[in-house]
Amino acid sequence: MKTNRKRTGGRLAAAVLTGAAVLTLAACGAQEERGRNLLTDTEESERIVNFYSPMEKTDPDVENTARTASDLTVAMAEEQLGVTVAYNTYTAEDYEDKTYDDVAIDRARHNMDDLYLLNPDTIRTLGEEGALADLSGLSCVENLRDVVKTANMVDGKLVAIPQEVVAYGLFINQDMFDQYNLQLPETPEDFLECCRVFQENGIETPVGANRWWLETFVFAQAYADLYNGGNTEAEIAALNSGESKYSDYMRSGFVFLQELIDCGYVDAQKALVSEAIEGEGEDFLAQKTPIVMAYWGAANAETAYGRPDFNMVVIGFPSSRGQMPVMSITGFAVGANAEHRDDALQTLEVILSDEALQLYTETNKVISPSKNVEVDCIAALRPLNDKIQQNIYVLGANASMKVEQWGNTCLIVRDLLGGATVDECMEAFDRLQEESLHQE
Repeated sequence: MKTNRKRTGGRLAAAVLTGAAVLTLAACGAQEERGRNLLTDTEESERIVNFYSPMEKTDPDVENTARTASDLTVAMAEEQLGVTVAYNTYTAEDYEDKTYDDVAIDRARHNMDDLYLLNPDTIRTLGEEGALADLSGLSCVENLRDVVKTANMVDGKLVAIPQEVVAYGLFINQDMFDQYNLQLPETPEDFLECCRVFQENGIETPVGANRWWLETFVFAQAYADLYNGGNTEAEIAALNSGESKYSDYMRSGFVFLQELIDCGYVDAQKALVSEAIEGEGEDFLAQKTPIVMAYWGAANAETAYGRPDFNMVVIGFPSSRGQMPVMSITGFAVGANAEHRDDALQTLEVILSDEALQLYTETNKVISPSKNVEVDCIAALRPLNDKIQQNIYVLGANASMKVEQWGNTCLIVRDLLGGATVDECMEAFDRLQEESLHQE
């Protein structure tokens, strides 16, 4: 156990920018007791809010002029409320033991912290157990987009709220599309035709893929109607009760992925072992591959696709309803029985206020959870942003669904990449649904 004072010290932006999957699978160093490698505060003379988060600043004692947007919003809360936010951080060491999520669940169950930054599947697990406070009474909730409420409602309670909404889309080399007189794809059929033309013109693998994000194609096709057909609540209830089957929703997306593989438009073997961006980014930037998939923030990051040497545009994934953004939402949560529960709730009121979210959004150029805060996005992101502003999207993670979506779908897509049939993949979804029904 290492003790140190943390004041406005957590770098939360990385947690939400990389999306749910990255944090979920970020393994941690071996431990012999709960809480090892967690930096805690031992001073009791101040109003403390203990905050469990993914990472910390390297030197909390120096004035840092390059504080992250999240640091700045926490600083606002500290100044307005007179509290000190103490960051408890789990540091990965040898990737052989508990994940960040494993530790989050353990700490929340034992009331070891007050405030948590959680991934979607962890939000669902802890929400179902009653371990998270209902945030519905916070005044900032009135300003939230519907998508945020939909994603983080568990048993009728709003148990988590994010500082940003993570949107995934197709990153397109517009110059290559123009070269072959191709329109940006709207439907799965459009997408397949674009891939066919590229391949016939010597582009061997039109779609650059990795082992994390091919499920975005599946979600766009599986849930286009569920989230955009006006009957979302009833359809989710039917899935949770077993009246409807997840496999019936998922099948079309998996058939589509199998066709991409069979036609050679996606290199399944390479995708199966490739990390996000690292596996396909080089070819995309070198204009050898015209299409990749990534999250919103990658378009702004120079370490990803922020400075391409071509005209880039980011659009939604092909679906029966046209281009469809896929969204994944993490969230801040407060322990239902936290020691400093009231102070933690007041802290959330400040950092999730429109004033704080405006600062966060302007700094990180991301999508705000508040409907009153708009992002001045770069030109490449406008097609994706336009859809989101029109409330056209699907969720890749939804805490109100009894079967966790993002992680499970990612793993079953990997089975497909490894040679499993579509029917075998659908059987995997059926097993997950049966398990969820037996847990009732």
